[in-house]
Amino acid sequence: MRLLCVGRLKTPFWRDAAAHYAHRLGRWRRVELVEVRDGDAALAPAARSAQEGERLLAALGSTAGAIALDEGGEALDSPGLAALLRRLDEQALRPAFVIGGPFGLSPEVLAASSRRLSLSAMTWPHELARVLLLEQLYRAECILRKVPYHH
Repeated sequence: MRLLCVGRLKTPFWRDAAAHYAHRLGRWRRVELVEVRDGDAALAPAARSAQEGERLLAALGSTAGAIALDEGGEALDSPGLAALLRRLDEQALRPAFVIGGPFGLSPEVLAASSRRLSLSAMTWPHELARVLLLEQLYRAECILRKVPYHH
């Protein structure tokens, strides 16, 4: 699977948490992390999001299996995410989860995505969203493999 993210994790505790779950998930799936450069901070939020969107779309390439993390997306519980991963595997689709920057994903990235998922109705920092997604992907794999992590 791929994770396409805007920016690098600069804060050590976000970096450590993301690495922890990526390592655990890596026991079962190859995880490719693609980080695109943040948009120009001098730009207005919409223009910055558009600039980041161009970079994300270029890194994404084929949009088959692109899943945008978006506050307006579908809310799944952990077993639901596990079921989604199983369906993608059955369809031989390689999921690419796309996480935007501080101002979210551009309309172009959302339009190019085959699905939108929400991590919560709450708003999270994009750095924490990456950690939450990795943890939930690890939890979903545990559910699929009947590993006693999910309670």
